[in-house]
Amino acid sequence: MDVTKQVLKIGADAKAASRELGKLSTRRKNLILEAMAEELDAQRNFIQAENQKDLTAGREAGLTSAMLDRLELTDDRIDGMIKGLRDVAVLTDPVGEEISTWNRPNGLQIHKRRVPIGVIGIIFESRPNVTCDAAALCFKTSNAVILRGGKEAIHSNMAIANAMQKGGETKGMPENCIQLIPTTDREAVKVMCQMTDYLDLIIPRGGESLIRAVMEMAHVPVIKHYTGVCHTYVDISADLPMAWKISENAKCQRPGVCNAMETLLVHKDIAADFLPKMGEIFSGHQVVIRGDAQTCQLLSNAVPATEEDWTTEYVDLILSIKVVDDVDAAIQHINTYGSGHSDAIIASDEKTTVQFLNEVDSSTVYVNASTRFTDGAEFGMGAEIGVSTDKLHARGPMGLEELTTYKYVVEGKGQIRE
Repeated sequence: MDVTKQVLKIGADAKAASRELGKLSTRRKNLILEAMAEELDAQRNFIQAENQKDLTAGREAGLTSAMLDRLELTDDRIDGMIKGLRDVAVLTDPVGEEISTWNRPNGLQIHKRRVPIGVIGIIFESRPNVTCDAAALCFKTSNAVILRGGKEAIHSNMAIANAMQKGGETKGMPENCIQLIPTTDREAVKVMCQMTDYLDLIIPRGGESLIRAVMEMAHVPVIKHYTGVCHTYVDISADLPMAWKISENAKCQRPGVCNAMETLLVHKDIAADFLPKMGEIFSGHQVVIRGDAQTCQLLSNAVPATEEDWTTEYVDLILSIKVVDDVDAAIQHINTYGSGHSDAIIASDEKTTVQFLNEVDSSTVYVNASTRFTDGAEFGMGAEIGVSTDKLHARGPMGLEELTTYKYVVEGKGQIRE
């Protein structure tokens, strides 16, 4: 079967499966999610063996250490996927929720209720745990899902998807509600983006080039998980030990993810006190510093930043640093160069923090905390489908509610419109 026919069949099967999913009770869905978790655990060794194939191929292809880190399925990460499935199972099912109800003067009663979106396509790169998280969230919300991972994780993704399907079927999961496109042919992405008869929504997760390509090809609505050019601004009122600790965590705890800090902004009046110690901490993690003129004066190992650096998502141990005049300049920089993902201020002055929170145009803003918390699990969502940098219809970490739409149910007693 050629790629076009293969993907269209997957789409048709998913559409049919979405009708069956809508018939499942919450209790049945939760039993199926638990069965998926058990099967992932049972197939742990096989999944890791398949993951090793991808890691070996990635090293041969010259993937960066950060990309290989995103790709690797350690025991802890498999445990995280299993926990994510169980966390989603115990979350409240939003499907059928009564958002609001009101009565009209003519006696009509109008209900606004949450319903599944239908069939959701997820196009993603590198991180194979997305296979599990995306499938779990879509399944809990009675959406059929079509997954298309990157070629660098094809063996890992197939192993995870097959384990979830096998486990789910033992508890009555409808056929074809979780499907992974089994080809790395790029034509599959184009077909997927344009099959409006079957797909209701596409969510791309990956680098800027992937997202731009999906946007250009798509006939289906898209919610973008765009670049994570995340900032931390250290204000003149900051507690410096706190600022050193948070900045280290935001950049170094896991640099290859979208909520890692990419630019550090520092108030000019504390730069001489803050940056030398911060530079030592970053040197201990082998972070490459690209700074403005004042940063380069204060840090001997910094190299001059270019205009392009301020808009770059490094997903690596590289960091841009800029000294700014005040919070106004920090906000201006973030709103000019940022990607609307996650940005933080380290400050003790309430007026300054309120201004930052109100004026920074990002999906998630922090006071005195690391941007690394922008994550569905950390927000109590169990897992996430992605972090939307759009404003319609979802923004920030996307959990269960963001994977639903709504319908109006109108009850009458014979009313007709005059």
